[in-house]
Amino acid sequence: MGKFGKKYKAAVADLKAKESYGLSEAVELLKKTSGTKFDSSAEIHFNLNIDPKQADQAIRSTIVLPHGTGKKLKIAAVVSDDKVKSAKEAGATAAGLEDLIEEFSKGKFNYDVIIATPDVMKSLSKVAKTLGQKGLMPNPKSGTVTADVEKTIEELGRGRVELRNDKQGNVHSLFGKVSFKQEELENNLKSILSTIREAKPSGIKGTFIKSITLCTTMGPGVRLDVNEVMADISK
Repeated sequence: MGKFGKKYKAAVADLKAKESYGLSEAVELLKKTSGTKFDSSAEIHFNLNIDPKQADQAIRSTIVLPHGTGKKLKIAAVVSDDKVKSAKEAGATAAGLEDLIEEFSKGKFNYDVIIATPDVMKSLSKVAKTLGQKGLMPNPKSGTVTADVEKTIEELGRGRVELRNDKQGNVHSLFGKVSFKQEELENNLKSILSTIREAKPSGIKGTFIKSITLCTTMGPGVRLDVNEVMADISK
């Protein structure tokens, strides 16, 4: 850790003092242990007591974070010609139909999110497998198939994130940047924590959230005290 300063080393030493932390203390440590020169992203990682193979235990929800993610998304809007102008004016990086489908068929995926209107989904089906492998195929459950293109683009720009479990039963999400104020990061976290709590499948008995860890880009993990944190957001 020679390249890190005294503040970082002290914060990492603090991490070893306890196994887990409350929300405010964890966010404070998160900011202290960010050792990058650029503005690192702040991430949250859940390990859940679910069986991802069971459809009724899947976690999939969207939320607009109170203070956004701090990341400017590249959004592609697959829409009919009459909606191209309004989609771009709303903030889409690119908008169109056949031209975008041609891009995707050639393996060009220079976008963070792809949205589509219901009427073009049939046309998009020809590249569905390719987009699905990249996790970019528009889906009604994630809010990326929408009739209200402008509103969806605006929400994505403001910091809408999708909370979705992976094959191991984990959920990962950004919740801001290290440069965010402490209160802003805490507010974003509380929104995510509340959403995950509300998404608990009815068939799950006992422990639902096994662990929660915060980290920054290239930073160490900060483990949250699940019971303390979930009790806090219930107040």
